[in-house]
Amino acid sequence: MRKSSDFVLTFSGGNAMSDGHFSADSPQKSVSSRRIVTVIMVCALVLALAAVGFFLVRPALDPYRCRMADGVSIAGVDVGGMTKGEARKALQAALGETLYRENLAVELPMESISLSPADTGVQVDVRAAVTDAYSMGRSDGSLPGDMDLRPYLSVNSEFIRTALEGYASQFDTEFADSHYALVGDAPDLGTENHDPNAPCQTLELTVGIPKAHLDVDSAYEQILGAYCQAVTACRAGDYRVTVDVPAESAPVGLDLDAIYDEICTAPVDDSLDMTEYRFVPGSYGYSFDLDAAKAALAQAKPGETVSVPMTFVEPEILGDAVYFRDVLGSCETKHGDNENRNTNLRLLCEALNGVVVQPGETFSYNDTLGERTAEKGYKPAPAYSGNRLTDAIGGGVCQGSSTLYNCVLLADLEVVARSCHGATVAYLPLGLDAAVNWGTTDFQFRNNFHFPVKIEAETTEDLVKMRILGTDEKDYYIKMTSGYDDSSENVIYAVSYKNKYSKETGELISKDREAFSTYYRNVG
Repeated sequence: MRKSSDFVLTFSGGNAMSDGHFSADSPQKSVSSRRIVTVIMVCALVLALAAVGFFLVRPALDPYRCRMADGVSIAGVDVGGMTKGEARKALQAALGETLYRENLAVELPMESISLSPADTGVQVDVRAAVTDAYSMGRSDGSLPGDMDLRPYLSVNSEFIRTALEGYASQFDTEFADSHYALVGDAPDLGTENHDPNAPCQTLELTVGIPKAHLDVDSAYEQILGAYCQAVTACRAGDYRVTVDVPAESAPVGLDLDAIYDEICTAPVDDSLDMTEYRFVPGSYGYSFDLDAAKAALAQAKPGETVSVPMTFVEPEILGDAVYFRDVLGSCETKHGDNENRNTNLRLLCEALNGVVVQPGETFSYNDTLGERTAEKGYKPAPAYSGNRLTDAIGGGVCQGSSTLYNCVLLADLEVVARSCHGATVAYLPLGLDAAVNWGTTDFQFRNNFHFPVKIEAETTEDLVKMRILGTDEKDYYIKMTSGYDDSSENVIYAVSYKNKYSKETGELISKDREAFSTYYRNVG
């Protein structure tokens, strides 16, 4: 039997039970629960709206609209304006083409080593690098620019250090100074006995060796620095690092300019002694390519020897050329368009060109050209026979002898034989022509100088051009004048004069009659 104080509530609904008990789901409790649910739903909605609003408003508040700031790059890779994902792809692609693929050339004082990505295990934390780059120009207060890879770089440091330590153990060097030497027999440079095929010496330049010790830690840091610049260096085609190894004592460098001045000689032209009238031999120059030697030496490592070939330098005036530096006399005469006559002019110039007349020797025009025949290529063309024009084989060769005659006069060579034509010629003034005819009439002159003379002759489209070259021994120059001496109905008399002028003052020294010429009129 229950005590009167026992009163039991059973929560199982909202209705009274048949045993007289009541449920806890009373109307008051039901209202409270609904309120709680409503509050929770409202809060959730507010949070959802806030989240949506944040993501909608956030780009508007970001000046770069959730992208990298303009001007941001990572180790030379431009990622400005990219999303983080795009930046990661761009950086990864660039590293894949450079840092992860190419070997790094490490230039050490005595040798070079190559570090492959596989051996060094070089890697970059791309995600972290991009995340930090994203902050540039934003939260971290830094300005946009290029970001260094060093904080995100990882390598197999043990492998790199072991390679450097292995090199360092052999690197400690004993000091050796730079030096040079000429190797081989010295050639004869004199022009009289020079052999152009003789072997030249070789200049050997040996780079000195500094006393130095490789600092492995410093070299390691320099290698890491090169890795950080891999993208830019590879794209430039120069992916290498030259390790700086300070010398405890350094050799004196080779002064190539001073060496050049010491062992090289300039060529000396052959010359003439104008006092004793004799030939003075010169000498070949002896030299090396200074610029090429400097370039080769700059690439040489300590202890290496660079071989530089010596070469001969030919004088500008050599051998017979020493005799023919001066133009002693020159003359040009015009010719027409007669094809046969022009052929004859060409042939006579070919025969005269290059003829050398030695001192005391007499030149003969007929002997030099020989008989003018059709077999030699000479053509029939107008020529004087006495004082009349007629076609003859070799017609026109008198223009060659007349042109040469004027060169001889201006050179002041001795005229041995000269005759005028039977009638005047159109290509030269009165009294300055020289007729020739095979077997009868010749033009001759003698070389009355101390040195040889040479004839140069050529034809152009409308000119016959000749020069006499030699060594000018005179202190004067010549001008020729000519004109009528007297005349009659059928005859013209002409006289030519040789006028000598001082080279120093230009004053007339003398005026001498050179030749007297007789021409006939009414030539048929």
